[in-house]
Amino acid sequence: MPRIAIIGGGISGLSAAFTLEEKRQSGAEIEYVLFEAAPRLGGVLITDRVDGCIVEAGPDSFVTEKPWASDLCRKIGLGDQLIGSNDADRKTYILTHGKLVVMPDGLMFMVPTKILPTVFSPLFSLRTKMRMATEWFHPPHKASADESVAQMVERHYGAEMVDRLADPLLSGIYGGEASQLSVRAVLPRFADMEAKHGSLGRAMLAARSQMAHSKAPPRPLFTSLKEGMQQLVNTLVERLDPKALRTSAPVQSVTREDDGWMVSAGYQSDHFDAVIVAMPARASSALVQLADGNLARELGEICYSSSVTVALGYDEKVRRSLPPGFGFLVPRCEGRRLLAATFVHNKFPHRAPENRALLRCFLGGASVEQVLDSTDDQILDIVRDELRQIISLNAEPLFARVYKWKSAMAQYSVGHLERLVRIQSLCQKLPGLALAGNGFTGIGVPDCVRSGTEAASKILSEIGLWSAA
Repeated sequence: MPRIAIIGGGISGLSAAFTLEEKRQSGAEIEYVLFEAAPRLGGVLITDRVDGCIVEAGPDSFVTEKPWASDLCRKIGLGDQLIGSNDADRKTYILTHGKLVVMPDGLMFMVPTKILPTVFSPLFSLRTKMRMATEWFHPPHKASADESVAQMVERHYGAEMVDRLADPLLSGIYGGEASQLSVRAVLPRFADMEAKHGSLGRAMLAARSQMAHSKAPPRPLFTSLKEGMQQLVNTLVERLDPKALRTSAPVQSVTREDDGWMVSAGYQSDHFDAVIVAMPARASSALVQLADGNLARELGEICYSSSVTVALGYDEKVRRSLPPGFGFLVPRCEGRRLLAATFVHNKFPHRAPENRALLRCFLGGASVEQVLDSTDDQILDIVRDELRQIISLNAEPLFARVYKWKSAMAQYSVGHLERLVRIQSLCQKLPGLALAGNGFTGIGVPDCVRSGTEAASKILSEIGLWSAA
């Protein structure tokens, strides 16, 4: 009977395990064992309940447009638990010269598709607005090599657009900087639009027009679960074979043998026919060092950033005083340590009672490494001081929670896709090995679900147990 090891019990590893469990339940004779170093499964998907509020330690939702997480939820019986963001009240602010300025209507990500709202917005200088107008005549351009998001955006709209919009938007997603992130890996759609249309504005307008003619009802931008993101983890674990799950079981190494793989965990080693490594790329690097030094080196060059999430609960008076909308982003040029804050009670109203305000604040980037060594109280002091300066929030919170995530967010730097090609080529020389996680083709929950599912499918195919049916 083929035996498969899964190393890593985050959402990628759990998705891989579920794919194998489905095959086992259908009658296939396979055995799998999932190893997780931590005492719990689920990685960054942690939901707490505090004072009637649903508090997310990690991701609070996922992008609806990417179907893999929603599809998995429906498959495991959580379809009726899926909820959408309150897009009727969606409004995002950018901190500009110390004041919150609403993002103008018609911006699709960072591309303006409506002239008047952008022209009258104080977010941009006259020079940048002129660049936006001339961008409509930008000729088609196909870059000969990969470049950073900042380089592409600056070519179209100028440096101010990078500082005021591109960088804070990407910081909120990746915790990284537009000057470091690969446009082909992070925004492949933009690279395609530039090659085909030239002007990103014209390309986005064409896409918007196509969407307007679609008969499908508009979908919410974000999707989550009624009881929080950990509901996905809990339900997945319930669907797995409990005898296959080993928590508090760190794996030290995986080594290739003539007839399979040896997995060393603690003082024990066990033989498997195949291995799925579903860990951050740098941790995976150390794990496969004995199997292939070149693969280990490539994996080790995928960078990660750290972040801190702070949840704050307030009373009804504070809720009434906060600006409407989903929250605000903070450009680095503003000199703050906060990257963003979400007004959760507006984005997902069911996350908090009507007499509570729930805020999620984010710190990240290079400066956060120093913050990680601070105490929770020191971090709270930083966050509360900046909230006081930005939105005049002086009230004492009813509760506060601090969550630290060391090296949790993969950074797709320039040349990332070329590195993935090299990694894939090296993996092809190691039959029975598959990689999964947020270090490769997407950092969001849907991307991780897809990554784990595809890794398991690859292994099943190699051992002759996979079919599209």
